Amino acid sequence: QVQLVESGGGLVQPGGSLRLSCAASGFTFKNYAMNWYRQAPGKERELVATITSTSGSTNYAGSVKGRFTISRDNAKNTVYLQMNSLKPEETAVYYCNAYRRSTAGKEYDYWGQGTQVTVSS
Repeated sequence: QVQLVESGGGLVQPGGSLRLSCAASGFTFKNYAMNWYRQAPGKERELVATITSTSGSTNYAGSVKGRFTISRDNAKNTVYLQMNSLKPEETAVYYCNAYRRSTAGKEYDYWGQGTQVTVSS
């Protein structure tokens, strides 16, 4: 059974930091690009950060660039999101996603259950 389990969310003050983790199982983790999304109240789901399955190159939403860092540990089947200098408007449910497209064109797309991040004083 494919599973993505997020952890590390919680309440943090503005300017504070959190590190989210996503533990994967049930698929070949190293062959998947990993992504973090978030969805704030009343807003659409937003792609926050990505890390590729091959080179490990990263990309970030402009609003988080310089403050967030995505990383992966293939030996532990885990992807992380380090979030620094958090802002109240970044209060959201944060979701882990795994994505792969095979050479035959078949898509594989898996989601975690989400973890709540609340930035408030």
